[in-house]
Amino acid sequence: MKWQSDCEKCFGLCCVALPYAKSADFAFDKDAGIPCRNLGPDYRCSIHEQLRDTGFHGCVSYECFGAGQHVSQVIYEGKDWREHAELSSQMYTVFPIVQQLHEMLYYLAQARDLEETKDIHAPLQSALDQTLALTRLAPDKILAIDVSAHRAAVNQLLLKTSEIVRKDFLHHPKKSKARQDLLGANLKGADLRGANFRGALLIATNLRSADLRYVDFIGADLRDADLSGANLTSSIFLTQAQVNSAKGNETTKLPQYVQAPAHWLNEQA
Repeated sequence: MKWQSDCEKCFGLCCVALPYAKSADFAFDKDAGIPCRNLGPDYRCSIHEQLRDTGFHGCVSYECFGAGQHVSQVIYEGKDWREHAELSSQMYTVFPIVQQLHEMLYYLAQARDLEETKDIHAPLQSALDQTLALTRLAPDKILAIDVSAHRAAVNQLLLKTSEIVRKDFLHHPKKSKARQDLLGANLKGADLRGANFRGALLIATNLRSADLRYVDFIGADLRDADLSGANLTSSIFLTQAQVNSAKGNETTKLPQYVQAPAHWLNEQA
């Protein structure tokens, strides 16, 4: 899918602009605007292949949806924060706004391309075009965007998309209502088709061999969830970062728009 990160074209913005605190997801504290100590002079992460093993699960589960390369190469025309320190503060503020817009573009593009949403294709395309136009504004105009208001409007279309895709399961109360209390739950082999997992905490949840077709995964936390043998084909609003943060194996069935991460095979070896 188009709206995914291309770190080769970015200035390591997520490694500089964003703050994080020492926790289970990060090995040390870092303030906003301060380069991560693991960021090299070439803007590459020096421990990229060891992030999971060195206490940086938060980096593995982060996705900028292509905002990094857009801010770096389009909005700031290749002017990086090292050589152009006068732009750095503004760049660090623009980046998370564009990240949110690109996340919306990712979901809108997926919703628009579904066969089931043909009846709302026009409003989905309109919202996508409007969001794309916002990402093309000058930095000062981007800083003035009411992101919350725009997200609320987009979310109505995404909710409608979810209802359309899951319509055959909406008469099941347990599947139609959002479920957020599944941290560590044992759902091995469960029939969860059409479930609403919007914003659900699925941390370390056992979903081995579960049927997760037509599930809405928008905003779900899948860190260390076990998806081994699970069927996620036809699920919607799943991101690569969510898959990267989970566990799985060669028998996990994923939608075409995401890929099995390398660590799944390594963990099985």
